[in-house]
Amino acid sequence: MSAIARLRTYGNLVAFSHTIFAMPFAASALVLSRAEPQHTPLTTWRLLAMVLCMVTARTSAMAFNRWADRDVDAKNPRTKTRHIPAGQVPAKNALILALASGVVFMGTAATLGRWPAILSPLVLAVLLGYSLAKRFTWAAHVWLGVALSLAPGGVWIASGAEPNLAIVSLMLGVVTWLLGFDVLYSLQDESFDREHGLRSIPAKFGLRGALVISAAAHVLTVVFFVATGALLHRGAAFFCASAVAGLLLAYEHALVGKGDLARIDKAFFDMNAHVSVGFFALVLLDEVLR
Repeated sequence: MSAIARLRTYGNLVAFSHTIFAMPFAASALVLSRAEPQHTPLTTWRLLAMVLCMVTARTSAMAFNRWADRDVDAKNPRTKTRHIPAGQVPAKNALILALASGVVFMGTAATLGRWPAILSPLVLAVLLGYSLAKRFTWAAHVWLGVALSLAPGGVWIASGAEPNLAIVSLMLGVVTWLLGFDVLYSLQDESFDREHGLRSIPAKFGLRGALVISAAAHVLTVVFFVATGALLHRGAAFFCASAVAGLLLAYEHALVGKGDLARIDKAFFDMNAHVSVGFFALVLLDEVLR
């Protein structure tokens, strides 16, 4: 296998394209932090270090997830073609990638200041811990949301901005956003999870309950985004970002309907990529117009 082909294989292993879910919210936090009274000057190195932290933290989490779930993935018809059960990537290589990426993440975080250095092991523990959560709690979707929300929270701290209710509100918006769409995505595995003793909201509450919880979570997402704008005294474009996110999420639920599993992939990737990228674009526009 050529170096390029190997790189592509490992990029697919960790679903590198899904970075588009977290990166725009981290970038939004960076833009918002610039307006705070206290913030560290944004040098080229600091920006690159933040990006490297995001990429390596996510790579560590995804590689560990694929390693931890290798046996479950092999039994699930939907996931048995993933790289480890399909024999494309040795399980030990995925674990090595997870550990190496975690080390690079913590080392890079240490260059961004005292608090990033102190908090990075805890962040990594949350990210890796998610892979085991489905074995013991149906709230694993919330855990994943918290893991994703650490991206904008980490950028805020790495920017030298003081923690406040605004960044907490933005993080809660990300938590509920992820919770809502991950519940929809996990509808595909409702029966499998029940049969194999795995915990999830669909497995515990059924189709109807899962749809209600997902919709309620996305209502809260819009509420938290609006609250973030109000707390930071942002302009019209920021509130447009919140409204656009709400409209896209409503369309996502319309796509899935009453459990139309055939449309979940489109709802999962397309709509949520539009939510995150669209939110960042309007947050950036709001900053330009200030």
